[in-house]
Amino acid sequence: MTNKLIYTLVALSITFGAYAQKSDGTTRSLVNAEREFAEHAVKDGEKTAFLNYSADNALVFRPNPINAKTFYSGQQDHKNLSWSPVYARVSKSGDWGFTTGTYVLNGEEKSYGDYLSVWKVVNDRWQLALDLGTSHNKPLKKGKEEFIEPGSFYKPKFINSKQIAAGVGIILTTEKTLNVTLKSYGSAAFSGFLNPDARLLFPGQEPIVGKDRILTFFNGMVQKISLKTTSADKALGGDFAYTYGVATIDYKADLRESFNYVFIYERQADHNWNIIAQIFTPAER
Repeated sequence: MTNKLIYTLVALSITFGAYAQKSDGTTRSLVNAEREFAEHAVKDGEKTAFLNYSADNALVFRPNPINAKTFYSGQQDHKNLSWSPVYARVSKSGDWGFTTGTYVLNGEEKSYGDYLSVWKVVNDRWQLALDLGTSHNKPLKKGKEEFIEPGSFYKPKFINSKQIAAGVGIILTTEKTLNVTLKSYGSAAFSGFLNPDARLLFPGQEPIVGKDRILTFFNGMVQKISLKTTSADKALGGDFAYTYGVATIDYKADLRESFNYVFIYERQADHNWNIIAQIFTPAER
């Protein structure tokens, strides 16, 4: 084998290995993938990082949902975006997880915010499946890191498309029930659908953590919320799911706004599904 061929093979190995975020079913492996992703964005550019870390069908909300590779193929490769995960969970099936954390955009003036990303395992590697963020003023304090490992491991050996569709149908029915309740009782309806430790990312606000704090925030400013669900997905482990769509919010101040939203659901011991994370970002009509 010639030296030139050896060099070529080594170079290819380095190129493909650089983006090898291998999953071992742990939250730790997902956080490592997220941190590698962020490092590559600073080193090689945001465009390069997203093109290398996104699944082929990944969606980014910029501001409306668009295929990640389609969007970033037309962007310049800036190196002014940095971020760091603060909270992460992974399904007990090890194939699905989400992260949220803070970001900083170094433009003419620094801007700050928080993001939520959903990740899936493709060929044993973590790949970005969905990403969106909200902006706010410079945070007053750094978020406390909380990376929760799955309590057990379960991945069904045999599952067909009909079973997967049925599982997604349960999530869509849950959100439909939530929407009907929101129309009847306003934002107070979230009370029956939020986990005690739920977190909310909303434009202009630092992360709001805790069911009671979220309800206080919504009740203080929102008159009515209406959801139009676009899609849903569920982890094979049956413990996590997400939905996304468009939310119309009527404020008490006689103002209406449209938002893209993503809700992360967790299956409870009583088999009900509660929201553990939700993010709203302005939609463009």
